[in-house]
Amino acid sequence: MAAFPTAPDKAALERGETLAPRFDANGLICAVTTHAETGEVLMVAWMNAEALEATLRTGEVHYFSRSRGELWRKGETSGQVQKLVEIRVDCDQDAVWVKCLPQGDGGACHVGFRSCFYRVVEDGKLVERP
Repeated sequence: MAAFPTAPDKAALERGETLAPRFDANGLICAVTTHAETGEVLMVAWMNAEALEATLRTGEVHYFSRSRGELWRKGETSGQVQKLVEIRVDCDQDAVWVKCLPQGDGGACHVGFRSCFYRVVEDGKLVERP
């Protein structure tokens, strides 16, 4: 399993140059993934240290499946591989923003939509708006 350092203090955490992600009690960090060229939000998922390390090492985005309890490389079965362009970390390093170029059909959603955010709330009901 990958190991990341712990920031020695708040200043190092917020302004330092060391990647020191703050994983939650379950060992996870929230990952917001957007299309690198359009800025469209594609999905929100979770990474553990192993997924973050694999993403940085391979240049393909990896996540941790909470339901399956395992590491997964996005697109391994769907062909929707996400090529890493950039990772940003928020101010207190407890969330990451992944900018990627989706491969395959260009989508990210296992239901078949380009984005996992394909529904809008209208009058208290969900309406599909791809």
